[in-house]
Amino acid sequence: MPLTATEVKEAKPQEKPRKLADGGGLYLLVQPNGAKYWRYKYRYGGKEKTLALGVYPEVSLKSARQKHLAARDKLAQGTDPGEVRKVEKLTRHLAAAESFEAVAREWFNQTMPEKSESYRMRTGRILDKDLYPVLGNRPVAAITAPELLATLRRIEGRGAYDMAHRAKQTAGQIFRYAVATGRAERDPSGDLKGALKPKRQKKHHAALTNPAEVGRLLVAMDGFEGTPTVKTALLLSPLLFQRPGEIRAMEWAEINWEAEQWEIPAEKMKMRQPHIVPLCSQALDLLRELHPLTGRGRFVFPSPRGASRCLSENGVRTALRTIGYDNDTMTPHGFRATARTILDEVLGYRVDWIEHQLAHAVKDANGRAYNRTAHLEGRAKMMQGWADYLDNLKAQAMAGNVITATFR
Repeated sequence: MPLTATEVKEAKPQEKPRKLADGGGLYLLVQPNGAKYWRYKYRYGGKEKTLALGVYPEVSLKSARQKHLAARDKLAQGTDPGEVRKVEKLTRHLAAAESFEAVAREWFNQTMPEKSESYRMRTGRILDKDLYPVLGNRPVAAITAPELLATLRRIEGRGAYDMAHRAKQTAGQIFRYAVATGRAERDPSGDLKGALKPKRQKKHHAALTNPAEVGRLLVAMDGFEGTPTVKTALLLSPLLFQRPGEIRAMEWAEINWEAEQWEIPAEKMKMRQPHIVPLCSQALDLLRELHPLTGRGRFVFPSPRGASRCLSENGVRTALRTIGYDNDTMTPHGFRATARTILDEVLGYRVDWIEHQLAHAVKDANGRAYNRTAHLEGRAKMMQGWADYLDNLKAQAMAGNVITATFR
């Protein structure tokens, strides 16, 4: 007798698994734990086989009979329904492996370890927020230029024109990776040249390069009345002229007191190369003053929200605003331009020393990149000369008579 919906619903478990037959090889398997599974027992090629048709109640009696009928039709045509199921599963697996998201994640894991943390995070946000929700499940080889453009238009729609260009660049890298690994024939992003709204004009980091103005800035910085942590980060910014993110993430373990230098590991640098910053006497004094306050923790400039993370990117920026310097006048990043300009044009130091100290890519006469210790003695003298020059600018500004001199 065929099963009824009520019998299926009320079927009780026993100590051992039991089968309730519906006819034609279809039966309900009731496990001792109460779970119920639809199964189809058939013979193919002289062998007895079983095909899973789903779990009750997700698959009702009616649905199970429909699946059973479809499997019997395949069997009547000389096809093993179990093998058909395996092929379908493999096809779905391969399709998933060749989806845009699958390829993108593979590309990300292959290429991102050597990139900076900020670049990895920015790229990850583009993928998670803008590309995966729209293109993630699509076969990477089937995505067309109009489809990609429609995705990028959504980003433009919220006014994020620069982000749309970054998303296009990221998508292009993924498509080219798909081509290289045999998952796609071409990169559709190449067809979108000129299709996006232009990027907003890049705004350069505001910086002071006039010695007199720098002197007045230094006087104002000395008068800043913020926390010792923020004030020390502010005062070290012109002395060290490293990237703001590198300064605020400085760790006590990176300070080599004996060698009087700050040794930054490669993973924290934009160029992914270790970097040495010689510490002038003024910088060492500032660090020694701060050490009793934050020296027990990891970061030289811990966040006020907790010592497990460093000062936020707004710490020094807000300090500059507090003393009267907005983003159009001076930025934390602007200290780099200040040092680059004056060290070269006023103090006359070697350009390669300056560029090396800025952690820019510098090559020797043979085109080889200098190692981190190249010209270290000369760079140390330059850093001390720069600090002494800044002290002179500040003193002259306080006296109301700025002069420029060479401190070498």
